[in-house]
Amino acid sequence: MLHHLVRYVLAPAARLAYRPAVVGLENVPADGPVILASNHRAVLDTAVISLVVRRRVQFLGKAEYFTQPGFRGRAMAAFVGGLGYVPVERGNAHAGLAALNAGQKVLNAGGAFAIYPEGTRSLDGRLYRGHTGVAVLAFSTGAPVVPVALTGTENLLPRGARIPRPARITARFGEPLDFSGWTEHNLRARRAVTDEVMAAIQRLSRQEYVNTYHRRPDEDVA
Repeated sequence: MLHHLVRYVLAPAARLAYRPAVVGLENVPADGPVILASNHRAVLDTAVISLVVRRRVQFLGKAEYFTQPGFRGRAMAAFVGGLGYVPVERGNAHAGLAALNAGQKVLNAGGAFAIYPEGTRSLDGRLYRGHTGVAVLAFSTGAPVVPVALTGTENLLPRGARIPRPARITARFGEPLDFSGWTEHNLRARRAVTDEVMAAIQRLSRQEYVNTYHRRPDEDVA
């Protein structure tokens, strides 16, 4: 129910207020399974994709968003559910498998599922090597992959701000990539497909590409 409120009330209001430039939206199929593989610049990227795509898009979300107590917790759960979040436990040995299973369920049901192959937000504006989960989903479901490039979202909610600020936002959607004809699904094939997806994102975003996985400062080894 709430996703209708997001789609038909919140989304038009947000588009009117922030006037994002949207390019290539016709590349997102109106129905049927599709994977939206996006770069990740800011915490509001998920909201931007949800608000500009004209069909419901689902994402992975921390299970804690859905389990907070009290009225505030219920309101949070309803809101993130309306945005399309799918709750997944993180920080344990089964988290990666749970994430893939959640994505497969959405796609097998004919839905749109968005994923950030980098795995985390880029802290320096560069585009980092993608994890191969996007390829696993493409192989296991046969869904096409639409590359997505977001620019300007990092200026919407600067560090320390609580309310989104006016910023020039652009969302570019590339032509769908079809990997359903691949007969090899091994590690080498998954790496090749993921690299192709990241190259498509880079062409859209024009970010500097770094062929290593992104590590946050608290992951650095002394």
